[in-house]
Amino acid sequence: MIQNFQGMARRLATLLRQQGISDPDVLRVIETTPRHQFMPESLAHKAYENTALPIGKGQTISQPLMVASMTQLLMQHHCQKVLEIGTGSGYQTAVLAQLVERVYSVERIAELQYQAKRRLKNLDLHNIQMRHGDGWQGWSSKSPFDGIIVTAAAQSIPQALLDQLADGGVLIIPVGTERQALHVVRRFGDSYEQKQLGDVKFVPLVPGALA
Repeated sequence: MIQNFQGMARRLATLLRQQGISDPDVLRVIETTPRHQFMPESLAHKAYENTALPIGKGQTISQPLMVASMTQLLMQHHCQKVLEIGTGSGYQTAVLAQLVERVYSVERIAELQYQAKRRLKNLDLHNIQMRHGDGWQGWSSKSPFDGIIVTAAAQSIPQALLDQLADGGVLIIPVGTERQALHVVRRFGDSYEQKQLGDVKFVPLVPGALA
């Protein structure tokens, strides 16, 4: 395992700043979070490259630029109670937990959720609640959320997630199959304002849960 990761993480944060990440708190957290702990040891040497990497079960740890971009979007809306769909490795969860008051995270693959929970505990992050379940359904008993972030691409925006947004809340979700785009949806009462940002590439958001 990588012992002294700070220099590599600092260089990664500098690269992200050059690519448009301007929120100092997001950059600080990227710089201090040990990304190498969220992936197989065989890939740890690639941890501070700006690339997505496999974590098993057909899933990936997202590219750092995408993690930082989606987190920065949430921070622009001053989100403090955030629902994450797709815990995966737990890296995005860890970044969020250092920036908002409370993170609720749903993962459909039980083994990945177990691994992520152990990593987050080792980092002493305790403002997180995790659930093994179907991300398409969100986490209604904990709603409303002032921010929802989805780390897999849906064919369409799940109605359950729209319903679980607080008034004024924001949903950030990749949408599409062959071609995907990042969508930002804000709720205003019973209406929703939606805008589409650039093209992205995520694993699909699959309904259901795996034991």
